[in-house]
Amino acid sequence: MKTTELVTTNMTRRKFLAYGAAAAGAAGFSGGWGGRASAAVKPEVYAKAEAAGFPKPKFVQTNGIRMAVYEQGEGFPIVFSHGFPELGYSWRHQIAALSKAGFRAIAPDQRGYGRTERPEKVEDYDIHHLTGDLVGLLDALKIEKAVFCGHDWGGAVVWQIAHLHPDRVAGVIAVNTPYMPRAPMNPVEMLTKMRGENNYIVYFQQPGVADTLLHENVDKAFRAFLRKSDLTAEQFAKLPADSPVRNFDIKMMIEAGGAAGGKYVCSEDELAYYTETFRDTGFTGGINWYRNIERNWKTTEGQPQKLEVPAMYVGAQDDVILPPSMQEATAALVPGLEMHTIMKCGHWTQQERAEELNTLLIGWMAKRFGRA
Repeated sequence: MKTTELVTTNMTRRKFLAYGAAAAGAAGFSGGWGGRASAAVKPEVYAKAEAAGFPKPKFVQTNGIRMAVYEQGEGFPIVFSHGFPELGYSWRHQIAALSKAGFRAIAPDQRGYGRTERPEKVEDYDIHHLTGDLVGLLDALKIEKAVFCGHDWGGAVVWQIAHLHPDRVAGVIAVNTPYMPRAPMNPVEMLTKMRGENNYIVYFQQPGVADTLLHENVDKAFRAFLRKSDLTAEQFAKLPADSPVRNFDIKMMIEAGGAAGGKYVCSEDELAYYTETFRDTGFTGGINWYRNIERNWKTTEGQPQKLEVPAMYVGAQDDVILPPSMQEATAALVPGLEMHTIMKCGHWTQQERAEELNTLLIGWMAKRFGRA
């Protein structure tokens, strides 16, 4: 497979994230772990995080759900939107740095994750609900406008909130996730043809299957996910077209667990925060975001392609899922876009290269909005 094919495939993933789709045949599936997050997580896990400076949650009502929110600092507000399988905790380094630099840093556990409620219906996780949650969060915190900063799926959410709720958006910062043109066909069908049935996004469409696989292998899953890649983007592009690694085969990734890949992007205590939380909540809430890919794609049809909003894109040189080569398309669609690439960095940028990312975030925020 040529490099151009690799870029096209990864662009497709961004398209589903941004414009998304309803669960192919999974509508109405609630999974085994719906409802409100319980208090079953070992208390010492959260206590260690708080002792290290991570704020205690406050709870707000937004868009029909109870949401856990972690915030710190004063000044112009910046709302952080996490990806899969992550939490508001994924932004711990940014909360600390941005609040210290004179900004109000806000990071929720988003719909379906962590200590935030998890509705039962798949369709309750579409892009309109996800963006509506963040608007409701602003209302609950009595904030008129904020900068929205997202990574991975969260990047898709913040690009879309600028379309769907432009009056509440002062700016957008996308970490790894480019803004792309609308997919020409159902993104899940497109990905199935390119990557096959075991690609994680395709696999996620089956009711209950991936939910069970991940919940029964929580430790293996996070030891497979939250680590630096042992391949550069150049090496990844040279893998055979049928390579399970290249096709992001979820079952292979789970089976490998901690036996494959580079160094972890977090400590054992930080890893425990994720594993204990997801052991309690399961993965269905987050997977349901993927089950709305087709629905999102359909309901955003006719949306303008260009986006007029102050924006910054920060790519990572060795992110093989969302490569920075896609930033050229983003620049064409977002006038005045500021672009950066963090070198020798993989997918988990805000944890893997926190200091470099924080410098870019603080610089952009200070230039645009000043410090408290």
